[in-house]
Amino acid sequence: MEGGSKNSSNMSARPNNKDFQRVDQSEDEEPITSDEESLGCCVYLLVFFSYLLVCCTFPFSLCVCIKMVQEYERAVIFRLGRLLPGGAKGPGIFFILPCIDNYVKVDLRTISFDVPPQEILTKDSVTVAVDAVVYYRVCNPTVSITNVENYQRSTRLLAATTLRNVLGTKTLQDVLAERESISATMQSNLDEATDPWGVKVERVEIKDVRLPMQLQRAMAAEAEAAREARAKVIAAEGEQNASRALKEAADVISQSPSALQLRYLQTLNMISAEKNSTIIFPLPIDLLNGFVNKK
Repeated sequence: MEGGSKNSSNMSARPNNKDFQRVDQSEDEEPITSDEESLGCCVYLLVFFSYLLVCCTFPFSLCVCIKMVQEYERAVIFRLGRLLPGGAKGPGIFFILPCIDNYVKVDLRTISFDVPPQEILTKDSVTVAVDAVVYYRVCNPTVSITNVENYQRSTRLLAATTLRNVLGTKTLQDVLAERESISATMQSNLDEATDPWGVKVERVEIKDVRLPMQLQRAMAAEAEAAREARAKVIAAEGEQNASRALKEAADVISQSPSALQLRYLQTLNMISAEKNSTIIFPLPIDLLNGFVNKK
C-alpha cells in the first residue's frame, strides 16, 4: 500500500504535456495593456459618433461619404491612421466615414519617365553621358502607399543609381554595342529592388550615349585612316589583277600576228565612235612587222 501511495504521489507530481502547452501559449501571447483597451474603446466611440453624424445629416452626408475611383485607379483607405482590412477599394463607388476616414488614390496605369543624363566613367576610363527611359506600374496599391513614402520619386532615384552602377562595369565598346543586354540587366535589378514597394518595372531602354568631342574626333580620324588603308589595299589588288590580265592578253596576241592587227582596228573603231576632235593617222601594220619579228 505504501508503494502504491508513493506511485500515485509521483504521478500527481509529474507535469502534463497540456500544462506545458498552456504555459507556452501564455508566454507567446502579449498581455493586453490598459492603453490598448482604452484606445479600442475610443475607436468604437468615434466610429459610433461618425455613423450618428451620417444619420443625422442624411442625405447631405452622402456627398461626403460616397466616393468613386476610375477603372485604372484604386483607393487605399485609412481609419484613424490604420489601414482598413480588405485591401484597396475600387474600381467604382465605395463608402467612407466622415472625420475618421481618409483615402489615397493610386494609379495602376503604366508610367514612363526619362532618366536624366548621367556622367559615367566606364571601365576603360572614358567619360560618357547616358540617358534612358523607364516604364513601370503599380502592382500592389496598398504596399506602394504603406511601405514607401513616395514610390514615384524613389523609383526615379533608384533608376538613375542603377544606370550608373551597371554602366560603370562596362567598357565603351560594350556600352555602344550591347544596349539590349544592358537594358535587360537594368530591368531585372530595378524590378528586384522595387518589388517591396509594390512596383513592377516593365521595360528599360537606353536612349542615347553622348561622347566627348575630342573622343569623337579621335574615333572619326581612326575610322578615316582605316578606310584609306582599305582603299589602298583594294587599289593595289586591282592593279595586280589588271597586270595579270594584260600579261595573259599579250601572250595570246603574241601567238597570232593577225590578232595584233585586229586589236589595232578595234582601237580605231572605239576612238572614231566618240564625238571628239581627235585626228587619227593610220599607220600600216606592216611597218611594225620588223619590230615584232626582232622580238
